[in-house]
Amino acid sequence: MGKKGKREKKGKGAEKTAAKMERKVSRRARKEEEDLEALIAEFQNLDAKKTQVIESSCPPPSPRLNGSLSAHPEKDELILFGGEYFNGQKTYLYNELYVYNIRKNSWSKVEIPNPPPRRCAHQAAVVPTAGGQLWVFGGEFASPNGEQFYHYKDLWVLHLATKTWEQIKASGGPSGRSGHRMVACKRQLIIFGGFHESARDYIYYNDVYAFNLDSFTWSKLAPSGIGPAPRSGCQMATTPEGGIIIYGGYSKQRIKKDVDKGTLHTDMFLLKTEGAGREEDKWAWSRLNPSGVKPTPRSGFSTAIGPNNRSLLFGGVHDEEEEESIEGDFFNDIYFYDIGKKRWFPGQLKGPKSEKRKRRRGRQGEVEGAGDEEMEKQPPQGPVEIVKEVVAEDGTVMTIKQVISGPAEEKERSESEEDEEDGALGQQVEPCPRSNAMLAVKHGVLYVYGGMFEVGDRQFTLSDLYSIDLHKMEEWKVLVEMDPKAQEWLEESESDEEEDDMEGAEGGEEEEESSEEESEDEGGEEQHPSVQPDEKHADYLSRTEQYWIKLARSNMGPDAKEKKGHVGSWNIHPALQSAKYYMLRAQA
Repeated sequence: MGKKGKREKKGKGAEKTAAKMERKVSRRARKEEEDLEALIAEFQNLDAKKTQVIESSCPPPSPRLNGSLSAHPEKDELILFGGEYFNGQKTYLYNELYVYNIRKNSWSKVEIPNPPPRRCAHQAAVVPTAGGQLWVFGGEFASPNGEQFYHYKDLWVLHLATKTWEQIKASGGPSGRSGHRMVACKRQLIIFGGFHESARDYIYYNDVYAFNLDSFTWSKLAPSGIGPAPRSGCQMATTPEGGIIIYGGYSKQRIKKDVDKGTLHTDMFLLKTEGAGREEDKWAWSRLNPSGVKPTPRSGFSTAIGPNNRSLLFGGVHDEEEEESIEGDFFNDIYFYDIGKKRWFPGQLKGPKSEKRKRRRGRQGEVEGAGDEEMEKQPPQGPVEIVKEVVAEDGTVMTIKQVISGPAEEKERSESEEDEEDGALGQQVEPCPRSNAMLAVKHGVLYVYGGMFEVGDRQFTLSDLYSIDLHKMEEWKVLVEMDPKAQEWLEESESDEEEDDMEGAEGGEEEEESSEEESEDEGGEEQHPSVQPDEKHADYLSRTEQYWIKLARSNMGPDAKEKKGHVGSWNIHPALQSAKYYMLRAQA
């Protein structure tokens, strides 16, 4: 009884502290939100001039992150809404609606009267009602300088059949927030977590709300049990039984004045009800302890529901927070969570079957043609270690080691093991590492659009589109390549010194520390391998890999640190090369 009483008292104390913080944040945010409301109203006045639906073919959308990409429930289409873009000086928010036709590999822009205000970090969920509905809740609007934020608490529905937006006004819903998660579950929209931030304060949430899609009413759930700590950007997925799975996420807390500490959550919870998912049903939290190979800690990952009762996680970033700087390691790997088996496992590319057959025939020919000469040499029968070096996102040299079985063991390997080796060793086209990308799954195919990665102080916002068949996991396909001319970066001119260095800023060579800048200034652009006419991104990476390794080593000195990876993590990819590729293409 004593321990239980202490836990209850502690829980009530935490609730009071959270309520006090929310009031404090609300008071301080009210003034800046009033300022932003006037700016939002101006944009809405512009949108109000639209009186009819206009759908027109268009090029791929401009670079962005933190938008939403949703699969149409009845058509072979993907729906892109909202998002943000930062060019180094100014933040842009969008409320545009784009439709991607999967069969035609083409984009169209759909202008619909009275859309939701511009936003990013919102949530969208599709339900198959009446020809399809796209529900949108919350998100944020930022001032052009990115220093003030307005957090929405509005709920909208896009009727896909009639192409009309409708704002649903119902009381009792969540407070304004972004970074929350929302899923459709048994005729309800379930919302969890998120955060609210003002210029000086912030608060993270772990509350749960349900919106009934039949009665159009909100209810705040009060689950029993110990649930997740407050967080944003987590994974939220539904189970076939109507439960909700929460994994990971990010939160931060103030250690002392002007000092915050971030937390990458790696825990997992299940929220379930004993009933049929009605408002009056009792909900309960329980902690999950999944087996398998779990994702490495990260934030900014993107999620989707795949086939075969599996949820998936893609990309993200792991920030190394130091006193005066943050260095990020970006990812482009996939992790699957088998909901039925409660097991994590990494996605492994197998490679196209035709290429695998050629490799096998090639290996057999090598063995048959070796003859007596090879027999006399008698190579070691033990495992052989293959070492490969690539340049990591932060410019460090990464050493990838793989142990290959000896010839004697090779004969005993199964075909599946050979498939795994072929997929691991083959040069695969894949999305560059990124965070805050937009995902959607249609007919078992995963689509990845946009997102961002950083090199030094420079941010690269992407507009490329990739796909991969989740049933086969053979190879990524490039549907839309990144347009390097869309890469704009304007350095902040905080001093005369920076203003005088406009040549370097225009060339986009600001992403590394002074050692690399000096090296580039001395040698000029001719030092770097140029992009050949019509050269693909993957070909450029393969052709210039050794050059960037040598450059990184020479700039970092003999004491350069090394990071070790393993070949199973096929996410290791030189984002620094990607940055150079896009900048050189933009200058071409």
